[in-house]
Parts: sequence; C-alpha cells; structure tokens
Amino acid sequence: MDIGVLLPTGAAQWGADGDPRDLVGFGRRAESLGFSSLFVNDSLISPRVEALTMLAALAPATETATLGTGALLPFLRRPIQAAQSLASIDLLSGGRLTVAVGAGFPGRFGRPFYTLSEVPWQRRFARLDDTVALWRALWDGADAFHGEILRFDDLPPATRPSRPGGPPVWLGGATPTALARAGRAYDGWLPYPPDPADYTAGLRDIHRAARAAGRAAERVTPALFVSVRIDEDVQSGRRALEDYARVAYGMPLEELERIQAVVTGSADQVLDGLTRYVAAGARHIVIRLGALDLRSQNDQLDRIAELISAVQASAERPSGPEMS
Repeated sequence: MDIGVLLPTGAAQWGADGDPRDLVGFGRRAESLGFSSLFVNDSLISPRVEALTMLAALAPATETATLGTGALLPFLRRPIQAAQSLASIDLLSGGRLTVAVGAGFPGRFGRPFYTLSEVPWQRRFARLDDTVALWRALWDGADAFHGEILRFDDLPPATRPSRPGGPPVWLGGATPTALARAGRAYDGWLPYPPDPADYTAGLRDIHRAARAAGRAAERVTPALFVSVRIDEDVQSGRRALEDYARVAYGMPLEELERIQAVVTGSADQVLDGLTRYVAAGARHIVIRLGALDLRSQNDQLDRIAELISAVQASAERPSGPEMS
C-alpha cells in the first residue's frame, strides 16, 4: 500500500508570498514523513512549475520516494523529446519514475491545449497509445517505429532509462474505453471517481480486459487520485475546499465533486473516506492537499502523515474485486 502526495506546483497552491524553490524542500519533507511517492500534475490552465522540470529537481534531492506524473499530457510535447526527458529523469532518480498519462478532456481542461500544441483533437486516444508505445520502443533500443498515427524511420540512439523497458506507464480516465485500454496495455490505473463503488466496478473491468489480453490482472497497479482536507469537521473542511476549488479549478466545490474524488472532515472522517477507497481496491493513493499556500500545505501534510499507517493497515484486509 503506497500513499503519495501531489506537490503544489501551481502558483495558486504555493500562495502569493510563497517561493516555488521551496517545493524541493516540501518534497524532501513529505518523503521524511513517510509518503512513498511525490507526484506532479501537468496543465496549461494556470502558471506553474513545469511537470518534468519539477521531477528533475526532485530526483537528486530525494532518495526513496517514487516520482510520478498525475497525469502527464504527452500531446503537449514532441514524443521523441518526451521519451528522452522521461528516461533522463528515471536515470537521475535511480529508477524511481512512474508516468501516469492522459489525453485531456473536453472543455477548458483539454481541447484548447491541443490547439496551442498544434495537435489535432481527433483520434487523441489512439495518439496517446501510439506515443506510449513509441516511448517503450525507444527505451528498448528500437531504430524504427510504425504505429497507427506516429511513424518514424531511422530513429537515433535514445537515452536508455534506469530499468529495462523503462518506467511503468499508468493511464488516467474511467470511461469504458479507457478501462479496456488500461487493462490491455498499461502498467497502472490512476482515476479519481467520486464514488468508491465506481472504482470497484472500473477495476473489475480492467482485470477482465487484462485477462482477455493474456496479461495477469495484478500487473496493473490500482491507484487513486483524491483531494483531501483535514479540518475540524466536514462543514469547515468544505468551506476551505470551496475556496480551493474556485481558485485552483475556477468552479464551485459542488461541481468539482461531481467529477473528482474529494474527502474532507476530521482526521477520523478522512480516514474513513480513504479506507472506503482502499476497500474498493485502491493500492496507491495520490493525495492532493486542499490548501492555498505552502504554510497550509505543510500543515495538511503533517495531519495526513499521521493517518498513513492506519490507511496502510486497512489494505491488509481482503477487499476489492476478485482477481480470478
């Protein structure tokens, strides 16, 4: 059972008086408190420290934590250049990189980014799968790649990652198509369903798709992305998250909760909320801290760190969809 934290790389999260250089220290502190992974997100919505730049800074500054993207948007980058960057981070971290990817979403969270990147919105999922397949081919030393969309001949020698085959690549998303693709070709699944029951159902579909593709279901890491705020009670936590949702996402909390997993309340209430997802099958939880400056982020980090052992203990009880 792994519990990680999303670093507050957006300017809205580190606060008006915050120094983004403190994010490296924040990552080191999270590692020392027992968080087993440090994730960064990838977006053009607001000013932020670019995802791969942040992971490159964390690689020599940390020792044991997994360094992850949640989720990287590959279409924002040239695919061969991205493969080189990811392999370099994996090398600099001693093989600690995990790459969760996504294709973006309709509306302000996706389609405009394609226009800015000069990449067509159509067939975006096939392009994503092709990009990941290209990365893996480069990491294995291929000199050519002929995918459904991407085709390259005479590929130059690529930077090889620390691990044979490269870092694990997870898929975000929970549509039926995404579930089938995750089971068929990806190393993990990183969704954020508001209802734990939907997580269980999605994981069951992934296991089914994996077996149909001749893969062992346990090869797909079941992860979860969830926004968390520990406060006096649910009401006070929701008030704080209301401000967070409007600043970070430009939408009210009620709207955010319809599309993302959100857990708040007292420490006991948050523990109960997280263990419901553990019972649903999640085994790597990536926590987004619901706070709007680094001081408050550090406070939430301390509070959640006190729950880590309890959440991990809940994973020892039989739960989740059957693997058979």
